[in-house]
Amino acid sequence: MSDTAGTLLSVRGEARQVVPPDAVTMTATVQVTHGSKAEALRMAAANLNSLTAELAAHGGVALEAGTERRPLTWSAQSATTRAERSYDKQTGSHELTGQVTAVVEVVITARAFELLDPLGALLAVHETVSVRQVSWDVDWDNPGWQEVRAAAIHAAIGKGRDYATALGGSLSSVEHIADAGLLGGDHAQTQLVARSAAGFALVGGGESDPPSLDPVPQELTAVIEARLVADGVSLTAP
Repeated sequence: MSDTAGTLLSVRGEARQVVPPDAVTMTATVQVTHGSKAEALRMAAANLNSLTAELAAHGGVALEAGTERRPLTWSAQSATTRAERSYDKQTGSHELTGQVTAVVEVVITARAFELLDPLGALLAVHETVSVRQVSWDVDWDNPGWQEVRAAAIHAAIGKGRDYATALGGSLSSVEHIADAGLLGGDHAQTQLVARSAAGFALVGGGESDPPSLDPVPQELTAVIEARLVADGVSLTAP
């Protein structure tokens, strides 16, 4: 018994590839405490200006349209204030101290990895600066994406060929290639970057050597769905 019109095979192909990162992003805060809100904000602004001046000395520029792929950029994301409180052991509550804390969040992105060691040293000596998170990223147009997507298609075709052979036939054509979920399956994402984010704190004023930031390889994943046509399929095939 055979299907002369061809048999439709639906398969999924997946591939992974590890590539070097294109950029590292550090989320830092400038935090200052003073007796008044205005003075706390003023001191936080002064510390921010000092930090960005040193970044500029290393070739850094403010992030804006057209500078996103410069070797070193920074962006002040937010500025907030809060009343400082301290824990009172006798009352078991957090009491106001009369001081105000100002916090400015700064995002620093480096694409020139030779700047990582100088950047770590720079951040370590600023007493008001701490780094809360470090994440490594791959650009959307990194050549690795094209390679891993092609590998996913080849994986799907290879799987379809296995199915056709098991049925005593062979693949004759590709009917459809789509991102995962677009052929009626689940809604899995087509590409995923497994970002290896390492969080740490750099608090200035210490005696230890500044930390070394080592680029973390990133895994790219591509998932596709395919509909393939097999000819010569026989239900009596071994």
